[in-house]
Amino acid sequence: MARRAFRASAAIVLLAAVWETLPRLGAVNPVFLPPLTEVLTAWYDLLRTGQLLDHTQASLLRSLTGFALAIATAIPLGLLIGWYRPLAGFLNPVLELFRNTAALALLPVFVLILGLGETSKVAIILYACSWPILLNTIAGVRNVDPLLVKSARSMGLNAARLFQKVILPAAVPTVFTGIRLAGAYSILVLIAAEMVGAKAGLGYLINYAQLNFRVTDMYAAIITISVLGLLFNLSLVRLERRFSTWRTT
Repeated sequence: MARRAFRASAAIVLLAAVWETLPRLGAVNPVFLPPLTEVLTAWYDLLRTGQLLDHTQASLLRSLTGFALAIATAIPLGLLIGWYRPLAGFLNPVLELFRNTAALALLPVFVLILGLGETSKVAIILYACSWPILLNTIAGVRNVDPLLVKSARSMGLNAARLFQKVILPAAVPTVFTGIRLAGAYSILVLIAAEMVGAKAGLGYLINYAQLNFRVTDMYAAIITISVLGLLFNLSLVRLERRFSTWRTT
């Protein structure tokens, strides 16, 4: 464990050293890729003035709202489709149609229908996050070991108890795979949505800094997004472990 942490830290330190060194040696143009220390200075200035916190709060509110709505709708629907085969057969053509339609391709549609306000941004995040959760939930239910199901039925479990005691626990790892994918999508899609008609948010900050050639601010916002995505994923991994305590390690 300690060795793995050391390797991960060493890779980050090496990346930081390369980022700092190459612009100062002139290997890359420092106008377009400033040294890391200058970016971190800009990041601190944005934090000190409160701008970074304001933009981060705006982004997190949109991202978490769409993400939470996707979990609340996609997991129950995925469990129902995965468990009830006739419903799956009925909805499968529609699912196949929309699962292959990129969320960002529909962004103009969401903006056209819902406007440039918060509703369209939350809605596009909801749409993007729903698919990995829904599809992984369906797969998790369908791929439960048939021997487990047969054993449970031989012990006299009815359908409701079978679903509660066998299907749900066995499907949890696959469901959380979809949730973690959706967590990444909630950040990625949000940034693109915030570049269209937003007045706050990290995506807006990146676009504004790029248009005004404030390159260090742009990289500072990008670093913030990367850190948020990492923390988001780590939080979901911990949550998965709590819901999967029955699994052997």
